[in-house]
Amino acid sequence: MIGSSCGIFGVMDRSGKRFKGRMVVEAMKNMYVRGNGLGAGFAVYGLYKDYKEYYCFHVMIQNRDMGAKREVDLFLNDNFHVVDDEEIPVNDEVEVVDPPLFWRYFVSPKKSGRDQKLSDDDYVVKKVMEINTKIRNAYVISSGKNMGVFKGTGFPWDIAEYFMIEDYKGYMWTAHSRFPTNTPGWWGGAHPFCILDWTVVHNGEISSYGTNKRYLEMFGYCCTLMTDTEVMAYIFDLLMRRFGYPIEVVAKILAPPMWDQIDNMDEKRKRFYTILRMTYGPLLVNGPWTVIVAHHGEMFGLTDRIRLRPLTAGEKGDLLFLSSEESAIRAVCPNPDRVWTPHGGEPVIGRLDEKALKRVVE
Repeated sequence: MIGSSCGIFGVMDRSGKRFKGRMVVEAMKNMYVRGNGLGAGFAVYGLYKDYKEYYCFHVMIQNRDMGAKREVDLFLNDNFHVVDDEEIPVNDEVEVVDPPLFWRYFVSPKKSGRDQKLSDDDYVVKKVMEINTKIRNAYVISSGKNMGVFKGTGFPWDIAEYFMIEDYKGYMWTAHSRFPTNTPGWWGGAHPFCILDWTVVHNGEISSYGTNKRYLEMFGYCCTLMTDTEVMAYIFDLLMRRFGYPIEVVAKILAPPMWDQIDNMDEKRKRFYTILRMTYGPLLVNGPWTVIVAHHGEMFGLTDRIRLRPLTAGEKGDLLFLSSEESAIRAVCPNPDRVWTPHGGEPVIGRLDEKALKRVVE
C-alpha cells in the first residue's frame, strides 16, 4: 500500500449549501490503511460567515512558545487591523503528540509605504511569508477569507476529534491522511497546505521540488514547512490568482503532453503547448502525484500525466466527490449518480453557480 498512499478526499455542494464535517471524517476512516498517523488535516469553506470579509489567519505556535506568540501579536497589529482573535478551541481529552498552540486572527490589511501598491491578496501573501521565515516557531497554516485549515500529527479521526471538526459547517471540504516517505511527520508538515484561500491535499512525491521551489522564490514565495507539497499551493496561487490562468491551462503546465506528442499535433496546438513548456518549464511537476485543490467557488482534482497515483470522482445531485478510492465515496454516498476514473493530466472540476458563489463571498 505504501506505493499508492496517502489518502485524499474532497466533497463540494455545488449549490453552496453548508453541511457538517461528519461525512468527510467517515470517508477518511474508510481509507485507514492509507495513513500511518504522522499527519492529517481538513480544510473547510464557508466557515466564518460572521467575519467573511476578513482574512482569517490560523497560526501554529510550535512548542507553545509564548515569546513567538507575542511576536506574532505585535507583527499582526503593526501590519493589519485585527478585529478579533482567539485560541482555536481543541478537545484536550484527545491524545495527540506535542500539540502546538493554535490561534486565529481576523484581520484586514494595514498597508503603508510601498506596500500600498500591492493588492490586498499580494500583501497578505507577503506578510505570511515574513511570519513563516522571520518569527521562530510561528507558522501561518491558513490565511483565507471565510475558510480554515485544521491539521496536525495523528490519524484523521484523531485530528477531527482534537479540533472538533464535526462542529463546523461548510459547503466544501478537503481532507488528508498522511503516509510520509521522505519528509518528516510533524504538525506543520501535515496537509492541507494553504495560501490565501487556496488549499492542496496531495498523494505522491514531487521529484521536481527543488526546481519548482527556486522558480517560486523569484515571485516571493518561501517554502518553510519541510514538505514537498508546499510548492503545489504556491504554484496554484501564482498561476491561477496572479497570472489569471484557468485550471484547464494550468493542468497543461503541471502535467504537459510529452514532447513527442507535441511534435505530432497540428500547428496551432503545437505552438500553444510549446509556448507553455518553454515559458513554464520550471513549474512542470515531475514524479507520481495526485492533488485535490480548492478555493472559493471551485474544487478540482488532477493527477500526473501518466496517472501514477489514483483519483476517483463521483456525483450525487449537487455533490461532487473526489477521492483516492471509490470505496470512500460509496461509504458516505452508497448510491451515487455516477462514478468515474479521470484520465491522467485531465482535471475534474466542480464549480459553484453564480448565485451560490455570490452568497459565499459577498
